[in-house]
Amino acid sequence: MNKKVTFFSSILLPASLSAGGMNDDPLIYKVMIEKLEIREGDEANPLVLDAEAWVGYDLNKFWFKTELERPNGETEEAEIQLLYSRAIFPFWDIQVGWRRDLIPDPERDWLAIGLKGLAPYLFEVDASLFAGESGQIGVRLDAEYEYLFTQRLVLTPEIEVNLHTKDDEEVGIGSGLSDLSLGLRLRYEVKREFAPYVGVNWSKRFGDTADYAREEGEDVSDLEWLVGVRAWY
Repeated sequence: MNKKVTFFSSILLPASLSAGGMNDDPLIYKVMIEKLEIREGDEANPLVLDAEAWVGYDLNKFWFKTELERPNGETEEAEIQLLYSRAIFPFWDIQVGWRRDLIPDPERDWLAIGLKGLAPYLFEVDASLFAGESGQIGVRLDAEYEYLFTQRLVLTPEIEVNLHTKDDEEVGIGSGLSDLSLGLRLRYEVKREFAPYVGVNWSKRFGDTADYAREEGEDVSDLEWLVGVRAWY
């Protein structure tokens, strides 16, 4: 069985659906560094962090998520999310909580509602809707797939899309399709909990988001080579 299916079946399935309902539903937790990488592109060479942690039981968990980007030693983007997560189907959780954009200034707060799990053909999906100030609505879709060359060598294509309903010039966000990112990472699992990787990432901004970037002297698209590590415990 694919290891991702094994993991999600043991974690997300209610106790009544796993092991014949004999589990005592113990407290479980996980800390996951999805990405800790250095990128090299045409503009800067940013350090990128994408991490999450959760604690709880089969059906109910509390999640913490964070994303950080530091080009040239200066943090340009920083975000945290605190979420309550409830398993609603095998392999699927609904998540509700709070997101704060710490950087860039000014800070922004959002109500977050998301759906996280495994789609058909084992695509891992994290889809979120964010309700912000002054009626601003944001939508983020993050999806990836793991192709196992061997039990240790894994290729992961990934896509992330962000959309917004309104312009927010102060933080450089435009309405409509704001940005798109496509990534491809090849990792080697020294052990399941630790895997260095190499890869490539292409990103592009659209519409008013691209216009705001041009006004700041930034490129609207970039192709970056990267090296990083994925780890969990």
